[in-house]
Amino acid sequence: MRLRRTLPEHHLSSETKETVKLAMGFVATMAALILGLLVASAKDSYDTQSSGVTQLAAKAVYLDRLLANFGPEANDVRQLYRGVVERITHQMWPEQYAGESQLDPSAMRTEELLVAIQALAPKTDLQKTLQAQAVSTSLEIGQMRWLQYEQAGTTLSKPMLGILVFWIAVLFGSFGLFAPSNGTALTALLLAALSVAGAIFLILELQSPFTGLLQIPDTPFLDAIAHLGQ
Repeated sequence: MRLRRTLPEHHLSSETKETVKLAMGFVATMAALILGLLVASAKDSYDTQSSGVTQLAAKAVYLDRLLANFGPEANDVRQLYRGVVERITHQMWPEQYAGESQLDPSAMRTEELLVAIQALAPKTDLQKTLQAQAVSTSLEIGQMRWLQYEQAGTTLSKPMLGILVFWIAVLFGSFGLFAPSNGTALTALLLAALSVAGAIFLILELQSPFTGLLQIPDTPFLDAIAHLGQ
């Protein structure tokens, strides 16, 4: 709007205005397409991570039940296993548990859990089956945990985001160039800019599912920990 005051009158003619509208319509189409694709992609990634958290929590409870059915010989492993699940919870939601007391550094890790399960001495065919299933489930938990870690580290391409922001800035610059200088027009443009900024903020938040305002809740893991050892 300030730039418009410095431009010669022929730069603001109706023919110029129509040309700018035509060019900006093309830019607006590209920006809307990319913005919609990024929102959809971020939402799909978020939903995949959320589903993975639920599956991982269910696997954690299932492994504990396998060890419980193995017999009293697995009680020590079950007690240590609770520390494994708590460690995973703290690692997945670092911001949420940052102010709480730190876990015991000597607590069992996921890799050590597999060794402890294999060290069990089955005496019956049922115990052999349960041990084999427990080993398999432990491996799946380890794989899923690393998959969650790698997916959580995936971020939006900064050059793509920069190009998108540039397109949108050009659009709003063209809007302001021909908009009347009154409160209504200024408010409308401001609300539109905030809406687009909100969409970009949503994309960035969905790309970080375990931190920020839209983080995946840790309820499945808290429920799983509550059932461990029972």
